Amino acid sequence: CLTCVGKILADIISTVEFNHTGELLATGDKGGRVVIFQREQESKNQVHRRGEYNVYSTFQSHEPEFDYLKSLEIEEKINKIRWLPQQNAAYFLLSTNDKTVKLWKVSERDKRPEGYNLKDEEGRLRDPATITTLRVPVLRPMDLMVEATPRRVFANAHTYHINSISVNSDYETYMSADDLRINLWNFEITNQSFNIVDIKPTNMEELTEVITAAEFHPHHCNTFVYSSSKGTIRLCDMRASALCDRHTKFFEEPEDPSNRSFFSEIISSISDVKFSHSGRYIMTRDYLTVKVWDLNMENRPIETYQVHDYLRSKLCSLYENDCIFDKFECVWNGSDSVIMTGSYNNFFRMFDRNTKRDVTLEASRENSKPRAILKPRKVCVGGKRRKDEISVDSLDFSKKILHTAWHPSENIIAVAATNNLYIFQDKVN
Repeated sequence: CLTCVGKILADIISTVEFNHTGELLATGDKGGRVVIFQREQESKNQVHRRGEYNVYSTFQSHEPEFDYLKSLEIEEKINKIRWLPQQNAAYFLLSTNDKTVKLWKVSERDKRPEGYNLKDEEGRLRDPATITTLRVPVLRPMDLMVEATPRRVFANAHTYHINSISVNSDYETYMSADDLRINLWNFEITNQSFNIVDIKPTNMEELTEVITAAEFHPHHCNTFVYSSSKGTIRLCDMRASALCDRHTKFFEEPEDPSNRSFFSEIISSISDVKFSHSGRYIMTRDYLTVKVWDLNMENRPIETYQVHDYLRSKLCSLYENDCIFDKFECVWNGSDSVIMTGSYNNFFRMFDRNTKRDVTLEASRENSKPRAILKPRKVCVGGKRRKDEISVDSLDFSKKILHTAWHPSENIIAVAATNNLYIFQDKVN
């Protein structure tokens, strides 16, 4: 059972990400802002109350831009945020919109220098002729200030919209992927990147698939995967060649002919791909299912979980209202034993890989008062509806959970439901 803390953000949340320790949680929104929440230290008087997350820093990461060559507006919406492991007192994170990746430094300041010789207290330069004595500058305490400063801007390398960024395990490089190309960057070099995947055909009329997501292996800096709109996953090794146009492994599940329909291609498109923390498995999310693949078995997934199979009969209306193109993400818990992904009606699903049990929970302000316990929800497909069930026809498709995150070591999850962020944690007895 889970308890909830509802936090309201002013705009629609477009990405959620815990840092490597889980002490910080970052969200990006459609307005180009990044909001960072920090976990409070446990209080000594209330041992059972674990630290809650409170706003730590808010800053404008991206602004709306205009591409004059193509007469296109570039949205400020944050597509992805990725944290770098902490090396010193400051925190570093990457954020990206459709075209530009930025590296931000978030640092604290609680002291200010006073007693300059060449400047007065207001910061104006003094006339050197008036300086008769030398002072020793001192650091005076001040109110804690959290500053976010852009350290690097990686721009002008993508013709198409960036859908993924992933930090390499060497912590010196990262990659950014758009519909047709994946680029490899060095954190120190902003004006040059290496193109490591290019699936753009010479004639664009021959285009049959696009890249939907990409991620580096958590331990091997030479290995990465990317997924496609055709439901396939390619594992590439950068040691094989500089341009990874030939994959090392190709993961694809043959289609069941009995399930073939007009919507088959659309619903088989993979919207998210994630390596397990161990690096042994890959998890992929398509429109109706979550699949777990073993890196040593390419012909079919070892596990398939139905997220909302009751929508299979509703694909026609979901196509008409464009919901069929929604891109749901998926996450592992810290030990790779449970996976979580979102659905409609503000439902999110959890699947336990060991017990094969699954649960549907709802993130909504009505039933999520702080410290309340979430009740499992059930969707009724046809026939008689029980009291605690909700009919598939009364699901709200405008309420959807696309972005979720799981604390790296504890049972704390963050769920973005349009412009509300919910943080749930295991109930402490």
